[in-house]
Amino acid sequence: MNRNFLLILSLLLFLGNIGSIFYIKQLQDKIIYLQRKQEEITKPVNRQSLEFLDLLVKKVLKADKEVNFETKLLLENKVRELRDKEILDTWNEFVNSKNETQAQKNIKDLIEILIERSLKY
Repeated sequence: MNRNFLLILSLLLFLGNIGSIFYIKQLQDKIIYLQRKQEEITKPVNRQSLEFLDLLVKKVLKADKEVNFETKLLLENKVRELRDKEILDTWNEFVNSKNETQAQKNIKDLIEILIERSLKY
C-alpha cells in the first residue's frame, strides 16, 4: 500500500512538473510575442520623431532667414502627426515664444523631448 501510494505520488509530482515546464514555455513565448509586437508599434513612432527632428534642424535651425509659411505649416502638420501631447505643447511654446531667448530655451526643450522619444524604446 505504501509503495503504491509513493509511486502514484511520484507520478503525480512528475506530471505536475512537466505541466509546469510547458506552462513556463508558453509564458515565455507570449512574452517574446508581446515584445515583438511592442517593437512593431514603437519603431514607426521613433522614426516619426526622428524625421520631425531632422526636418526641424534642416528647416529651422539651419535657416538663414525667417521660416516661411509653407515650412511652418509643414512642421505644424508633422508635429501633430506624432500624436504626442508633450511634444505638441512644447512645440506650441516654441512657436509662441515672446523673444529669442525664450525661443532658444523652448527649441532646446523640444529637441530634448524628441531625442528622448526616439531613444525610449
